[in-house]
Amino acid sequence: MATTTPARTRPTAPTSALKKRKTKRRRLGPGKAIPYGLAIGPVLLLVAWIAASAAGVLDSETLPAPWTIVEAARDLIEDGRLQSNLLTSLQRAVISLVVGVVIGVVLALVSGLSRLGESLLDGPIQIKRAIPTLALIPLFIVWFGIGESMKIIVITTSVLIPVYINTHAQLRGVDSRYVELAETVGLSRWQFVRKIALPGALPGFFTGLRMAVTISWLALVVVEQVNATSGIGYLMTQARTYGQIDIIVVGLVVYAIFGLVGDIAVRRVERRALSWRQTLGG
Repeated sequence: MATTTPARTRPTAPTSALKKRKTKRRRLGPGKAIPYGLAIGPVLLLVAWIAASAAGVLDSETLPAPWTIVEAARDLIEDGRLQSNLLTSLQRAVISLVVGVVIGVVLALVSGLSRLGESLLDGPIQIKRAIPTLALIPLFIVWFGIGESMKIIVITTSVLIPVYINTHAQLRGVDSRYVELAETVGLSRWQFVRKIALPGALPGFFTGLRMAVTISWLALVVVEQVNATSGIGYLMTQARTYGQIDIIVVGLVVYAIFGLVGDIAVRRVERRALSWRQTLGG
């Protein structure tokens, strides 16, 4: 008796439509990640700077050539000025960043999980967000003097704002069904914060953290040029006094490098911590 092979079934219309939709969605997305893509923009800027300097388009009195900057950086490293001032700036930035992030997260939790906390905290923080850091420095000098504590406080208050704003917004965006589920299974307040509130707020927290890393360096530039005796900003102020444009640019390059490296580091941690998400940039 001859056996018959079952006929191969054709995909149904809904399956074909689904494949078409998936293909279309892939085309609408940003595409595959480019290896070392974040470095392409800075490298192109460097190439344009080199080309413009070599062609004589850029006046050396306005913006020195890259090789002049390298020579100035080498001289600063040889006499030890760059290392010592850089260490001081790093200490200020790291201490202020850690303190500001911790305070921002705590305030966001208090304000995001309590109506009373929001009534007490959100208004003053929004007021601080509307006031530029530079405008507060004269008042902080009167309150805290011109020592190291004033500089740390200025940077910390600048850092905590983006952490608070983004973490608070993400907390308030947590699906209320998770809250109902936590109440149903009898989670305690601490268990709710640890298992639902904090994980749900992570995307906003990392957005705020990336902004905080950049802002910490921006605030550092400001405070280190106000009665400072050390730091990259102090080095740049001294160079401005003596018209040493190459040293000023060295300081700017240092700020830029550490700001970019800090942002990349936060992105890598964010990618690992939120690896469960399927997003457009994943």
